[in-house]
Amino acid sequence: MAELSEINIPYPEADAKNIFVRDDKKRNYYLITVKRDKKVDLKEFRKNNNTRALSFALENDLMDIMNLIPGSVTSLGVLNDKKMKVKLFIDKEFIESSGKRGVHPNDNTATVWLKIEDLINIIKEHGNEVEIVEI
Repeated sequence: MAELSEINIPYPEADAKNIFVRDDKKRNYYLITVKRDKKVDLKEFRKNNNTRALSFALENDLMDIMNLIPGSVTSLGVLNDKKMKVKLFIDKEFIESSGKRGVHPNDNTATVWLKIEDLINIIKEHGNEVEIVEI
């Protein structure tokens, strides 16, 4: 993380981390996107968003559903979800700050910045649910 702060990125407020989780019945999968410096309490998230108990999804779930490997999880990976299993939760702070989101184009060595509305529209047009929430 220290190295990241030394890089001069165009929109530091748009930098994000993504957490891929599933419910305890392994029926529902969620991608939670928050500001890079935020921590996500899965118990609190569950309570606030009416989900079942959550845990991190397995590596093979990540590959099978979004065709991604650990370390390269991105909102755009939802576009690989052919069965529309993944619901994307986006922290509302992205809308309240610059209105942009940094996303990896399914490759964690690159980042593109999109307007949050454009990202939401792309994901919804694909068929996945998107919800803006306070995290």
